[in-house]
Amino acid sequence: MTPRPHRALLGWLLAATFLAALLYATARETGVRCEACFEFGGARACRAASAADRDQAIEQARATACAVLARGVTEAFACQRTAPSSLHCDE
Repeated sequence: MTPRPHRALLGWLLAATFLAALLYATARETGVRCEACFEFGGARACRAASAADRDQAIEQARATACAVLARGVTEAFACQRTAPSSLHCDE
C-alpha cells in the first residue's frame, strides 16, 4: 500500500497535469474572438465567443444570443437564421 504523502503528491500531479492540458486546449481553440449583436422578437442581445476560425466564433455567439432571445424551439430555429445587427472580430 502506498503511504499517504505519496498518494497526495500523486493526486496533485494528476490534477496539475489535467489543468495544464485543459488550459492548453482552451488557448489553442481561441484563434478568433467575435462579438456579435442580434435582434429578434423585439429584443437585442450581444454575445462574444472565441473559436478556431471566424465562422465558428460567429456561430457560437449567435447560439448564445439566441438562447436568451428565443422562446421555444421554433423561435430558436428562426433566430439561428438571423444575421447579426453588428459584428466585430479580432483575429
